[in-house]
Amino acid sequence: MTPDEALAVLPVGLRNDIVESFNRIVSNFREHRWEPAELNGGKLCEGIYTAISGYVDGRYGIRSSKPRDMVRACRELEQQPTSVPRSIKVQIPRMLLALYEIRNNRGVGHAGGDIDPNLMDATAVLYMSKWLMAELVRVFHDLTTEQAAHLVESLIERDVPQVWVEGSRKRILIPGMTWRQKMLLLLLSENGSVPEDSLIKWLEYSNAARFKRDVLRPAHKESLIDYDEEKLTVRLLPPGVVQAELLVRPA
Repeated sequence: MTPDEALAVLPVGLRNDIVESFNRIVSNFREHRWEPAELNGGKLCEGIYTAISGYVDGRYGIRSSKPRDMVRACRELEQQPTSVPRSIKVQIPRMLLALYEIRNNRGVGHAGGDIDPNLMDATAVLYMSKWLMAELVRVFHDLTTEQAAHLVESLIERDVPQVWVEGSRKRILIPGMTWRQKMLLLLLSENGSVPEDSLIKWLEYSNAARFKRDVLRPAHKESLIDYDEEKLTVRLLPPGVVQAELLVRPA
């Protein structure tokens, strides 16, 4: 499913506002730019609030818009009738308020905050944003939580500056990395599963059997990747995403 299909119920402008804000959060987090990541958390809140309020009203805004009072607006959604899914009227709004609080009162967005932007806050922003996106997709498409989370990962634009790409070819540009680190970066640059032979080819690893033994199977055992030995495919799992993102630095 493409980003357009995942949020197809929304007008194009609103859909783009949400997906672009989400991808900026992911990109800024990878590049350790904590403050921009948090500021974009506020923009994502506005986009998702516009989407869920449109769900309740039966008409969606063309673009994201900021309510005059985000706290009051989110709390008012809790007064909706029981026919409205609890996620739309309670769970998503409460998560929006938590994310908006970090944007407003944790040293970002304005001078005078009492806490400097840091990894801890940016990590909270990243994973709250992923949860919000997954829950929005889950409700719109009646998916399981696992299916929605998987779909949200496919919405992420995988721009990894350490990976050179030309057609079907890929190479790691940073010398001195371990085979595992190179593998994680290559997988981060892809959405979904990667054929085992493509990964070995990109890495220019000379012995496929040894690569399986020394790199793939240990990483699978540690839940960094899912290595399907029947289908001969490899995909990044959430712990692997975290490790790969920590390897990314501005080009």
